[in-house]
Amino acid sequence: MRRNSVRLLGLLLLAPLLAGCLERGQPTMADTSGDDDAFCARSHAVGSTDFVNCRKDRDVQRANANSRVDKRQRNLGEYMLNNPTRP
Repeated sequence: MRRNSVRLLGLLLLAPLLAGCLERGQPTMADTSGDDDAFCARSHAVGSTDFVNCRKDRDVQRANANSRVDKRQRNLGEYMLNNPTRP
């Protein structure tokens, strides 16, 4: 009985540390709209069609960058599974 409680306590203490490994390196709730607003407002009037297009382009660029990072991570995982003896 005591052994099971020690294991459970160890698991409860270790779980938050392992949960940090699940992050990809970026906060999931990061709000970058302020930065995008400032970037687009430098060259376009706020609320104009060019400003809206600039914001959309920034969103597309961010989505493409995230998909590239995800693809690289997936490829690394596949490489590690297919080549277990190579460093």
